Amino acid sequence: MLQLMKENIAKVMIDKENEIELMIIALLSDGHVLLEDVPGTGKTTMAKCFSKSIDGTFNRLQFTPDTLPSDIVGQEYFDVKASDFKVRRGPVFNNVLLIDEINRAVPRTQSALLELMEEKTVTLGGVTYHLPQPFCVIATQNPFDSVGTFPLPDAQLDRFLLTIKQGYPTPEKEKMMLRRFRAANPLETIGSVISIDEILQLKQSVKDVLVSEEIEDYLMDIIQQTRQHRYVEVGVSPRGSIAFMRAIQSRAFLYGRDFCTPEDVKELALPLLAHRMSLNVEGEVKSSKEAIIHEILDLTSVPVETS
Repeated sequence: MLQLMKENIAKVMIDKENEIELMIIALLSDGHVLLEDVPGTGKTTMAKCFSKSIDGTFNRLQFTPDTLPSDIVGQEYFDVKASDFKVRRGPVFNNVLLIDEINRAVPRTQSALLELMEEKTVTLGGVTYHLPQPFCVIATQNPFDSVGTFPLPDAQLDRFLLTIKQGYPTPEKEKMMLRRFRAANPLETIGSVISIDEILQLKQSVKDVLVSEEIEDYLMDIIQQTRQHRYVEVGVSPRGSIAFMRAIQSRAFLYGRDFCTPEDVKELALPLLAHRMSLNVEGEVKSSKEAIIHEILDLTSVPVETS
Protein backbone atom coordinates (compact mmCIF):
# COMPACT_ATOMS: atom_id res chain seq x y z
CA MET A 1 0.00 0.00 0.00
CA LEU A 2 2.81 2.40 0.86
CA GLN A 3 4.59 1.57 -2.40
CA LEU A 4 1.39 2.32 -4.31
CA MET A 5 1.20 5.65 -2.53
CA LYS A 6 4.80 6.49 -3.48
CA GLU A 7 4.17 5.57 -7.10
CA ASN A 8 0.94 7.56 -7.17
CA ILE A 9 2.63 10.77 -6.02
CA ALA A 10 5.57 10.13 -8.36
CA LYS A 11 3.18 10.33 -11.32
CA VAL A 12 3.20 14.08 -10.76
CA MET A 13 6.35 14.84 -8.77
CA ILE A 14 9.59 14.14 -10.67
CA ASP A 15 12.79 13.14 -8.87
CA LYS A 16 11.25 13.62 -5.40
CA GLU A 17 11.64 10.08 -4.00
CA ASN A 18 13.25 11.27 -0.76
CA GLU A 19 10.63 13.98 -0.18
CA ILE A 20 7.77 11.55 -0.87
CA GLU A 21 9.30 9.09 1.57
CA LEU A 22 9.47 11.77 4.28
CA MET A 23 5.81 12.64 3.73
CA ILE A 24 4.81 9.01 4.23
CA ILE A 25 6.99 8.76 7.34
CA ALA A 26 5.16 11.76 8.79
CA LEU A 27 1.81 10.10 8.06
CA LEU A 28 2.85 6.87 9.78
CA SER A 29 4.26 8.84 12.74
CA ASP A 30 1.06 10.84 13.24
CA GLY A 31 3.06 13.99 12.59
CA HIS A 32 2.84 17.22 10.60
CA VAL A 33 5.00 18.46 7.74
CA LEU A 34 6.44 21.91 6.96
CA LEU A 35 7.39 22.39 3.30
CA GLU A 36 9.87 25.26 3.11
CA ASP A 37 11.31 26.69 -0.08
CA VAL A 38 11.12 29.58 -2.52
CA PRO A 39 7.82 30.05 -4.41
CA GLY A 40 7.22 27.89 -7.47
CA THR A 41 9.17 24.79 -6.46
CA GLY A 42 6.13 22.51 -6.10
CA LYS A 43 5.33 22.74 -2.39
CA THR A 44 1.56 23.01 -2.86
CA THR A 45 1.55 20.44 -5.65
CA MET A 46 3.34 17.94 -3.39
CA ALA A 47 0.77 18.52 -0.63
CA LYS A 48 -2.13 18.08 -3.06
CA CYS A 49 -0.70 14.83 -4.45
CA PHE A 50 -0.27 13.51 -0.93
CA SER A 51 -3.82 14.38 0.10
CA LYS A 52 -5.37 12.98 -3.09
CA SER A 53 -3.61 9.65 -2.50
CA ILE A 54 -5.54 9.22 0.76
CA ASP A 55 -9.22 8.25 0.76
CA GLY A 56 -10.06 10.81 3.44
CA THR A 57 -11.38 14.33 3.82
CA PHE A 58 -9.25 17.29 2.76
CA ASN A 59 -9.36 21.05 3.07
CA ARG A 60 -7.08 23.89 2.10
CA LEU A 61 -6.48 27.26 3.75
CA GLN A 62 -4.64 30.20 2.25
CA PHE A 63 -3.10 32.22 5.07
CA THR A 64 -3.00 36.00 4.70
CA PRO A 65 -2.32 38.79 7.24
CA ASP A 66 -6.09 39.23 7.80
CA THR A 67 -6.82 35.52 8.43
CA LEU A 68 -8.50 35.14 11.85
CA PRO A 69 -8.37 32.19 14.29
CA SER A 70 -12.11 31.66 13.75
CA ASP A 71 -11.40 31.13 10.03
CA ILE A 72 -9.40 28.06 11.04
CA VAL A 73 -11.03 26.37 14.03
CA GLY A 74 -14.57 27.77 13.76
CA GLN A 75 -16.54 29.84 16.24
CA GLU A 76 -19.44 29.97 18.65
CA TYR A 77 -22.28 32.22 17.48
CA PHE A 78 -25.76 33.22 18.66
CA ASP A 79 -28.62 31.82 16.58
CA VAL A 80 -31.38 34.43 16.75
CA LYS A 81 -34.10 32.04 15.51
CA ALA A 82 -33.24 29.36 18.04
CA SER A 83 -32.38 31.91 20.76
CA ASP A 84 -29.34 29.85 21.65
CA PHE A 85 -25.60 29.65 21.06
CA LYS A 86 -24.37 27.25 18.40
CA VAL A 87 -20.97 26.14 17.16
CA ARG A 88 -19.81 26.39 13.56
CA ARG A 89 -16.86 24.06 12.98
CA GLY A 90 -13.96 25.32 10.92
CA PRO A 91 -12.05 23.69 8.06
CA VAL A 92 -9.63 21.94 10.45
CA PHE A 93 -12.13 19.11 10.92
CA ASN A 94 -10.65 17.01 8.12
CA ASN A 95 -8.05 14.25 7.79
CA VAL A 96 -5.59 16.40 5.84
CA LEU A 97 -5.33 20.17 6.23
CA LEU A 98 -3.18 22.05 3.74
CA ILE A 99 -2.12 25.50 4.94
CA ASP A 100 -0.63 27.53 2.13
CA GLU A 101 1.97 30.15 3.13
CA ILE A 102 1.57 29.62 6.86
CA ASN A 103 4.01 32.41 7.71
CA ARG A 104 1.90 35.08 6.02
CA ALA A 105 -0.56 35.02 8.95
CA VAL A 106 0.02 37.13 12.05
CA PRO A 107 1.19 35.41 15.29
CA ARG A 108 -2.32 35.60 16.78
CA THR A 109 -3.65 33.41 13.96
CA GLN A 110 -0.65 31.08 14.02
CA SER A 111 -1.25 30.40 17.72
CA ALA A 112 -4.69 28.97 16.88
CA LEU A 113 -2.88 25.92 15.48
CA LEU A 114 -1.05 25.00 18.70
CA GLU A 115 -3.80 22.95 20.34
CA LEU A 116 -5.00 21.15 17.25
CA MET A 117 -1.50 20.18 16.11
CA GLU A 118 -0.38 18.80 19.49
CA GLU A 119 -3.56 17.41 21.06
CA LYS A 120 -5.66 16.82 17.91
CA THR A 121 -8.52 18.72 19.56
CA VAL A 122 -10.29 22.07 19.17
CA THR A 123 -11.97 23.97 22.03
CA LEU A 124 -14.99 26.08 21.08
CA GLY A 125 -17.37 27.65 23.58
CA GLY A 126 -15.78 25.75 26.44
CA VAL A 127 -16.36 22.37 24.73
CA THR A 128 -13.48 20.25 23.42
CA TYR A 129 -13.98 18.54 20.05
CA HIS A 130 -11.75 15.75 18.76
CA LEU A 131 -10.43 15.98 15.20
CA PRO A 132 -10.90 13.04 12.80
CA GLN A 133 -8.15 10.42 12.75
CA PRO A 134 -5.70 10.35 11.17
CA PHE A 135 -5.11 14.10 11.19
CA CYS A 136 -2.18 15.73 9.40
CA VAL A 137 -1.25 19.37 8.82
CA ILE A 138 0.82 20.07 5.71
CA ALA A 139 2.00 23.67 5.70
CA THR A 140 4.00 25.52 3.08
CA GLN A 141 6.31 28.34 4.04
CA ASN A 142 8.15 30.98 2.07
CA PRO A 143 11.65 32.05 3.17
CA PHE A 144 11.63 34.44 6.14
CA ASP A 145 13.09 37.30 4.14
CA SER A 146 10.12 37.28 1.72
CA VAL A 147 7.89 40.36 1.78
CA GLY A 148 4.93 40.13 4.17
CA THR A 149 6.01 37.13 6.25
CA PHE A 150 6.01 36.56 10.01
CA PRO A 151 8.43 34.05 11.59
CA LEU A 152 6.78 31.02 13.18
CA PRO A 153 7.15 30.81 16.98
CA ASP A 154 9.40 28.08 18.37
CA ALA A 155 6.44 26.37 20.07
CA GLN A 156 4.76 25.91 16.71
CA LEU A 157 7.88 24.83 14.85
CA ASP A 158 8.39 22.15 17.50
CA ARG A 159 4.98 20.71 16.62
CA PHE A 160 6.06 19.91 13.06
CA LEU A 161 7.59 16.47 12.78
CA LEU A 162 9.65 17.19 9.66
CA THR A 163 10.77 20.14 7.57
CA ILE A 164 11.19 19.31 3.89
CA LYS A 165 13.10 21.49 1.40
CA GLN A 166 12.65 20.43 -2.20
CA GLY A 167 14.98 22.80 -4.01
CA TYR A 168 15.30 23.35 -7.75
CA PRO A 169 15.32 20.36 -10.11
CA THR A 170 18.22 19.61 -12.42
CA PRO A 171 17.84 20.83 -16.03
CA GLU A 172 17.18 17.24 -17.19
CA LYS A 173 14.46 16.68 -14.58
CA GLU A 174 12.91 20.07 -15.28
CA LYS A 175 12.73 19.17 -18.97
CA MET A 176 10.87 15.97 -18.00
CA MET A 177 8.50 18.11 -15.96
CA LEU A 178 7.80 20.35 -18.96
CA ARG A 179 6.91 17.32 -21.06
CA ARG A 180 4.70 15.83 -18.35
CA PHE A 181 2.71 19.04 -17.92
CA ARG A 182 2.61 19.93 -21.63
CA ALA A 183 -0.74 18.38 -22.59
CA ALA A 184 -2.55 18.35 -19.23
CA ASN A 185 -2.11 18.60 -15.49
CA PRO A 186 -1.26 15.08 -14.22
CA LEU A 187 -2.54 16.06 -10.77
CA GLU A 188 -6.09 15.75 -12.14
CA THR A 189 -5.56 12.11 -13.09
CA ILE A 190 -4.47 10.62 -9.77
CA GLY A 191 -6.85 9.21 -7.18
CA SER A 192 -6.74 7.65 -3.72
CA VAL A 193 -4.79 4.42 -3.24
CA ILE A 194 -5.03 3.94 0.53
CA SER A 195 -8.02 4.10 2.88
CA ILE A 196 -8.29 5.65 6.33
CA ASP A 197 -8.72 2.23 7.97
CA GLU A 198 -5.57 0.96 6.27
CA ILE A 199 -3.60 3.98 7.49
CA LEU A 200 -4.79 3.44 11.07
CA GLN A 201 -3.75 -0.23 10.88
CA LEU A 202 -0.30 0.70 9.54
CA LYS A 203 0.18 3.30 12.27
CA GLN A 204 -0.58 0.67 14.88
CA SER A 205 1.94 -1.72 13.31
CA VAL A 206 4.65 0.97 13.39
CA LYS A 207 4.44 1.06 17.19
CA ASP A 208 5.65 -2.56 17.31
CA VAL A 209 8.96 -1.73 15.58
CA LEU A 210 11.84 -2.37 17.97
CA VAL A 211 14.00 0.52 19.16
CA SER A 212 16.89 -1.21 20.94
CA GLU A 213 18.71 0.31 23.89
CA GLU A 214 21.77 0.90 21.70
CA ILE A 215 19.69 2.93 19.26
CA GLU A 216 18.06 4.81 22.14
CA ASP A 217 21.50 5.76 23.48
CA TYR A 218 22.67 6.81 20.00
CA LEU A 219 19.57 8.95 19.51
CA MET A 220 19.90 10.55 22.94
CA ASP A 221 23.60 11.30 22.40
CA ILE A 222 22.65 13.32 19.32
CA ILE A 223 19.85 15.12 21.17
CA GLN A 224 22.15 16.01 24.07
CA GLN A 225 24.78 17.42 21.75
CA THR A 226 22.23 19.77 20.18
CA ARG A 227 21.71 21.22 23.66
CA GLN A 228 25.41 21.54 24.44
CA HIS A 229 26.83 22.76 21.13
CA ARG A 230 28.72 26.05 21.33
CA TYR A 231 26.66 27.62 18.54
CA VAL A 232 23.21 26.49 19.76
CA GLU A 233 21.10 28.73 22.01
CA VAL A 234 18.15 26.29 22.38
CA GLY A 235 18.53 22.61 21.60
CA VAL A 236 16.01 19.91 20.75
CA SER A 237 13.18 19.51 23.26
CA PRO A 238 11.91 16.27 24.88
CA ARG A 239 8.98 16.50 22.45
CA GLY A 240 11.56 16.37 19.69
CA SER A 241 13.12 13.24 21.22
CA ILE A 242 9.76 11.45 21.15
CA ALA A 243 9.18 12.62 17.57
CA PHE A 244 12.65 11.34 16.59
CA MET A 245 11.85 7.89 18.00
CA ARG A 246 8.50 7.70 16.22
CA ALA A 247 10.05 8.78 12.93
CA ILE A 248 12.82 6.17 12.95
CA GLN A 249 10.22 3.50 13.73
CA SER A 250 8.21 4.64 10.71
CA ARG A 251 11.25 4.63 8.44
CA ALA A 252 12.20 1.13 9.52
CA PHE A 253 8.64 -0.03 8.87
CA LEU A 254 8.63 1.66 5.47
CA TYR A 255 11.78 -0.29 4.59
CA GLY A 256 10.22 -3.58 5.68
CA ARG A 257 12.09 -3.98 8.97
CA ASP A 258 10.76 -4.62 12.49
CA PHE A 259 13.79 -2.96 14.10
CA CYS A 260 15.55 0.41 13.82
CA THR A 261 19.14 0.91 12.67
CA PRO A 262 21.65 3.79 12.98
CA GLU A 263 20.95 4.54 9.31
CA ASP A 264 17.36 5.46 10.21
CA VAL A 265 18.66 7.94 12.77
CA LYS A 266 21.20 9.49 10.38
CA GLU A 267 18.76 9.89 7.49
CA LEU A 268 16.12 11.65 9.59
CA ALA A 269 18.38 13.82 11.76
CA LEU A 270 18.47 16.83 9.43
CA PRO A 271 14.75 17.16 8.48
CA LEU A 272 13.67 16.38 12.05
CA LEU A 273 16.13 18.37 14.17
CA ALA A 274 17.09 21.51 12.22
CA HIS A 275 13.85 23.45 12.72
CA ARG A 276 13.86 22.60 16.44
CA MET A 277 17.18 24.36 17.08
CA SER A 278 17.86 28.05 17.70
CA LEU A 279 21.37 29.37 17.10
CA ASN A 280 23.09 32.01 19.20
CA VAL A 281 24.57 35.17 17.71
CA GLU A 282 27.94 33.56 17.04
CA GLY A 283 26.28 30.55 15.42
CA GLU A 284 24.20 32.74 13.12
CA VAL A 285 27.40 34.33 11.82
CA LYS A 286 29.80 31.40 11.68
CA SER A 287 27.68 28.34 10.91
CA SER A 288 24.26 26.95 9.97
CA LYS A 289 21.87 24.43 11.48
CA GLU A 290 22.61 21.93 8.72
CA ALA A 291 26.37 22.18 9.26
CA ILE A 292 25.96 21.76 13.03
CA ILE A 293 23.83 18.62 12.63
CA HIS A 294 26.36 17.09 10.22
CA GLU A 295 29.13 17.91 12.70
CA ILE A 296 27.20 16.26 15.54
CA LEU A 297 26.59 13.13 13.45
CA ASP A 298 30.29 12.92 12.58
CA LEU A 299 31.34 13.22 16.23
CA THR A 300 28.78 10.80 17.70
CA SER A 301 29.81 7.18 18.10
CA VAL A 302 27.63 4.89 16.00
CA PRO A 303 26.54 1.59 17.60
CA VAL A 304 28.12 -1.28 15.69
CA GLU A 305 25.70 -3.97 16.77
CA THR A 306 22.14 -3.81 18.12
CA SER A 307 20.35 -6.40 20.16
